[in-house]
Parts: sequence; structure tokens; C-alpha cells
Amino acid sequence: MNPPGRIGLLLVNTGSPDAPETAPTRRYLRQFLSDPRVIDIAAWKRRLLLELIILPFRPKKSAHAYRQIWTAQGSPLIANSRAFAEALKAALPDLKIEIGMAYGNPSVPDAIGTLLAQGVGRILVAPMFPQYASATFGSVLEAVYRCCAHKENVPRLTAIPPFYGDAGFLDAWAENARAPLEAFKPDHVLFSYHGLPERQVRKSDPTGRHCLQHADCCERYLDGNPDCYRAHCFATTRGIVERLGIANDMHTVAFQSKLGRDPWLQPAADVVLVEKAKGGVKRLAVLSPAFVADCLETIEELGLRGKEDFIAHGGTDFLLVSSLNAHPAWVRAFAGLIKRNKPE
Repeated sequence: MNPPGRIGLLLVNTGSPDAPETAPTRRYLRQFLSDPRVIDIAAWKRRLLLELIILPFRPKKSAHAYRQIWTAQGSPLIANSRAFAEALKAALPDLKIEIGMAYGNPSVPDAIGTLLAQGVGRILVAPMFPQYASATFGSVLEAVYRCCAHKENVPRLTAIPPFYGDAGFLDAWAENARAPLEAFKPDHVLFSYHGLPERQVRKSDPTGRHCLQHADCCERYLDGNPDCYRAHCFATTRGIVERLGIANDMHTVAFQSKLGRDPWLQPAADVVLVEKAKGGVKRLAVLSPAFVADCLETIEELGLRGKEDFIAHGGTDFLLVSSLNAHPAWVRAFAGLIKRNKPE
């Protein structure tokens, strides 16, 4: 076994297709949406949904969306994750750092293999999702555990907890957003988080009596379910709003990226965008603190389609505040988070 004192850091995210074309996008979606944590229904139903409804049609549409945002360095998520990892290496020179994607490339097994080849015996696993959800944080963590479980010499693993309320994370978002918001002077600020089916939020509640049972349940989430994704989103919003001094009537929390017909968390971001435009908001700023790196959901879904919908229904000016990416404040904050969680 590798010496237990040598520590590696694995930054884990969901992933992207290898290219913005239909075939690689279909490959990626098949892997991603076959995960029972992502589509949490009976296996036979999930297979029928994929083979008959999603995979015959969605890959072409998704590939087109990826082409709108593809860069010379490839997928924005991968490029931004690599830039962040490189910046982090300077802040944490004693750690070996790799990025791994639960679906697609660079893969989790390859990243773990690279760390072990460098003599790492302990791995800090950092799911790059501020808020906990089984479909995101849980799924990538399981991918790491599953990979390591099959190794003859299993490395020692330490998982970094969700950091939705970490002061450094919130400070970094405030520093990242302050100058753009001050220059833009929005009429309203929309905080958009990746959505989830309501059933997944309810399933995360061990009591079965708390989540989505009361209008103010997310104001008292520690009393019932400390792992509630929706409550984490509201806690993140409160932390950023307080730091930026945004009035309560000047911001809205919404959820994006709905898939399928089942009830998802409300309100839906695409609906709110239109409602705000029709309601007289002319200058709308959007932040998406569910993501620490710009990707398809931020650049294309919000920055292109969201802006188009807002302008089409009466809005005049739209600002998508960039995600944290490799912002120096975020690099410092995350380095501090790692140091606090690094095993002795």
C-alpha cells in the first residue's frame, strides 16, 4: 500500500461529452442518465425512458446547445475545472491534485489511477457541488467509492462535506458578484439553482414529516433535515444576499433544468424570467450559486436561452454573473476549506 502520509485531492464533478456532436453526447447522456441516483425510478422504467424517449431525441438537441458554448479548450466545465485545479496547486503545493468526472472524461478511475501512481495513500474527495443532493453530490461520491472498492489496496478516503454555508464560499461569491452588480444596477436579482424532482427532496428527509410539508420548512431545516437540498439553496442565497446588501424584495430564488413531467422544485427559473419581464423588470441580473464552474446550465441555459426569453417578453438588459471558476477569492477560500478538512 502507498504511504498513508502522502495526500491527494480529487475534484469531482458530473462531466461533459467529449465533443459537441450527437454521438458523443448520446454516449455521455446514456452514462449520466442511467445512474439510479439521477433518475431514481425502477430500473426497467428508467431503461424504457432512456431508450424510447430521451436518447432518440435529446442528444441532437443537447449537442447543438454544447456547440453554442464550446471553447478552444473544449467543454467549459472541463476547461474551468482544469484552470481551477491549476490555480489550487499553487495554493496547496503539498497536495497532488487531479480532476475526475463521474461521467465522461477525464474519468474518476483515470484521476484516481494518476493519484495512486504518484504514491498517494490518502485521497481527499471534493464533490464540486455546494449543496447536497443525492443526484449530484451523492452520485459522484458513490462513483469514487465504487472505483476504490475494487482495488486490491484501497486508498484511505476523506470526503469534503457540502460547503453551501461556508463563509469562504459565500465571501467568494460576494466578491465575484459585487463589481458586476454595482456596474449593472439591476432592477432585480434572480438566484437560479439546478432543480430536482420533489420526490428526491422528500426522500432525503429521514422523518418523512418535514421537507415540502410547510411553507417555511426551509427556514427551519436543521430541525428536520440537515441534508435538504432546497434548504441548502436558501441558506446559500441568504449568505450572499446579506453580504451584498440585496433587499428581500429585490431578489428571487428559482430552480432550472427541469426534465420530464414529474413535479420539480418551484418556482421554475424559465417561468420566473418571463414573469419578471412581463411584470416590469427591465434590468435583470442572474446568479447561479449551485455551480462553482460555468457550464452548459449557466452559459447556455441561462446566459443564452434565459436572456432571449427575458428580452422577448419585455426586458431590456440582462446580466449573467459568471460563476466562481478560478476567481482568486474562491481559490483562497477552497484552499482554506481543504486545509480544515485534511486528515492529520
